[in-house]
Amino acid sequence: MTNTLSLRKIILLGGDIILLYLSLFLTVFSGFPQHFLPFSILYVFWLTVFYVFGLYDLKIIKSGLNFYTRIIGAMAVNFLLGVAFFYLIPLFGITPKTNLALSIIIFGALFFAWRKIFYSFFSSRFLTTVAIFKQDPRAEKLAEEIKKRPYLGYQVVELEMNEDLLSQIRKNKVDTIIIPGDPQSDEWLTKNLYRCLPARVNFMDWAQAYELICEKIPVSFVTQSWFLKNLREGEKAIYDKAKRLSDVLISSLIVVLTLPLWPLIALAVKLEDRGPIFYKQKRVSKDGKIFLLYKFRSMKKNAEDKTGAVWAEEKDPRTTKTGKFLRRSHLDELPQMINILKGDIALVGPRPERPEFVKQLEKEIPHYQIRHLIRPGFTGWAQIKFRYGRTVMDAKEKFEYDLYYLKNRNPLLDLGILLKTAQLFFKKN
Repeated sequence: MTNTLSLRKIILLGGDIILLYLSLFLTVFSGFPQHFLPFSILYVFWLTVFYVFGLYDLKIIKSGLNFYTRIIGAMAVNFLLGVAFFYLIPLFGITPKTNLALSIIIFGALFFAWRKIFYSFFSSRFLTTVAIFKQDPRAEKLAEEIKKRPYLGYQVVELEMNEDLLSQIRKNKVDTIIIPGDPQSDEWLTKNLYRCLPARVNFMDWAQAYELICEKIPVSFVTQSWFLKNLREGEKAIYDKAKRLSDVLISSLIVVLTLPLWPLIALAVKLEDRGPIFYKQKRVSKDGKIFLLYKFRSMKKNAEDKTGAVWAEEKDPRTTKTGKFLRRSHLDELPQMINILKGDIALVGPRPERPEFVKQLEKEIPHYQIRHLIRPGFTGWAQIKFRYGRTVMDAKEKFEYDLYYLKNRNPLLDLGILLKTAQLFFKKN
């Protein structure tokens, strides 16, 4: 069960790589050796674009117009990258105008067909059977989560506690059993699961399965002992130093590349209502430290003088006309690069909250203060997995994603989050 999703993504990626070279071969025939190296370099960027456009998210493989729109957008970007690569960096002695266009057209047709084949064979036929116990309400909740995600390739069967488990497992060809609670506290369950070992079935407790499938950690499961077992902050010293270095380098690059936009944005903000250009707001950083978060102002002057701190609304009436554009394009977030350079936040981490909300959430959400063990982020796991939080219940679910990040954070996960964040520029929210 733990490898099923990763295996599907690897198969999907492998198929794309094969089709890229097949389309190149069909395009150039005898010139294939000469084109192999430059196109191989280009394909690295193309595959990154596919990832940014979400074409390796299994849940969108069969999602209608959204799926086709993403493919067309990715192909268009890749064609422009190819033009820039061969004509702005003429290092390989080839300028494949027709071949580049023909190659991407052939690949586009093969890409569509491959995605359809993949969904048909790997997402609906070759399924992993997961078993739960009928009497366990938490397992029922997990079964609902699995059914919401058919693209993962799991099918759920229910086992009867009062019947022979081994025969039920063999009959249903079960791959993994999700164990309710701690089997050590249930002698009868432990004894019966032990008898199932000849079926060579995998065992996974409810919390592990929930984390794997939902990519978040339920607050209802977490105890103080869970943190002692799963959070190894002392082992993250090298990772934290490397992350800080990369934060400084990347944020500096972003500032340099976007600097021409800053005076234009500042002028637009100023001209609309003559108010301040920047909006400074108190937020909570690592270890509870308070800092000022910078943004280009997107709300009316003195918007919170009467109301105080309130949750932002989806169509916030306090937003200015310029602010609506800045929020939609996420350009209002650019000044946060200064916060990264100062060390207030990182590029990736739990999103920093306002002190007023933190006090409320620490009272209503167990262990909420744990998210302040690490530096908050410009973007984060919760931001790419969940909508903008506007209620305490939203904050609770986002905290469950934050716990997942706290436990599993590593350079590859950070890179994936940054690439996913790039998708925000192609979305309205």
